[in-house]
Amino acid sequence: MTSFVRKIKNALLTVDSKIDQELKFFFRHWGKSKFMMAMSKKAQVLGLEKLFLKGPKAFFYFFMFYLIRDSILYIIIPIYFSKLIN
Repeated sequence: MTSFVRKIKNALLTVDSKIDQELKFFFRHWGKSKFMMAMSKKAQVLGLEKLFLKGPKAFFYFFMFYLIRDSILYIIIPIYFSKLIN
């Protein structure tokens, strides 16, 4: 590894350690936050209807986070790369 890449990596690891390794978690789980992971587990256990009835506001945030994440991952990024190729 070159010294420039090593410096950037060390700087990112320093920032990551200051924010309780949220960046590592975010990238390891493909753009999911800890809230999204917890809500996914609750959705699997309770089912979507019971999860909605338990907390409509949290369910709305959960739905919007997934909608935004999936739109970026599966729509915006592929369109961007296809435009780069053509």
